[in-house]
Amino acid sequence: MLIAAIVFASLAALFHIAVFFLESVLWTRPAIFGRFNIASQEDANTIRPMAYNQGFYNLALAIGVVVGIVLLAQTGDAFIVGKTLVIFGTACMAIAGAVLASTGRSYLRSAALQFVPAALALVFTIAA
Repeated sequence: MLIAAIVFASLAALFHIAVFFLESVLWTRPAIFGRFNIASQEDANTIRPMAYNQGFYNLALAIGVVVGIVLLAQTGDAFIVGKTLVIFGTACMAIAGAVLASTGRSYLRSAALQFVPAALALVFTIAA
């Protein structure tokens, strides 16, 4: 169970790191903001502060999960802290994926990419 938790938590963290780069670093490129259903450069520029901020939320969750993964390899209190971090981080990621799915059919693929690894990591971490 622990290995599965680490694998899926790692996938969830990598996804959120990638989204950080899309939202906070590469946002103004048409190929990038177009992936988020933003129609024009003007709209992308208007939304840029929100996307920038949201990207850092994704990065913060990913960092928390990565620290948790590292601590899962320890014993005693460090393991408990690691498990807590992974559970909290992946729960937040899974909830955000569910919320994204509720926003419309055009977001179902992105929602699944966000939700599935996080939800599986959450289940396997709780069971570990």
